[in-house]
Amino acid sequence: MTGSRFNEVIHAPNRLQICTMLAAVETMAFSTLRDALDVSDSVLSKHVKILQTAGYLDVTKARGASYPRTWIALTPDGRQAFSGHIAELRRIVELGDLVRRDPVSPGE
Repeated sequence: MTGSRFNEVIHAPNRLQICTMLAAVETMAFSTLRDALDVSDSVLSKHVKILQTAGYLDVTKARGASYPRTWIALTPDGRQAFSGHIAELRRIVELGDLVRRDPVSPGE
């Protein structure tokens, strides 16, 4: 079972979006990620490299019909880290829900 754990590497907005998209599929083309995030190649490359260095992504280059394509996938460690991060975000949100349901007044 995956424990909840806030993950600083994944939490950056672009990296969180990358992991969210990759969690739904086995692999995705670099160009698909780039277009969905509406970022430049260099911005996506930077974030992919950070996630890859952390051991969260596999990057594979394959020769297409006329040009090489880069494929990106979450590793098992990446999936586990992402699941733990999402669980921790949910736990944090639930704290706010708990306070709204049972507010504590000053002096109580």
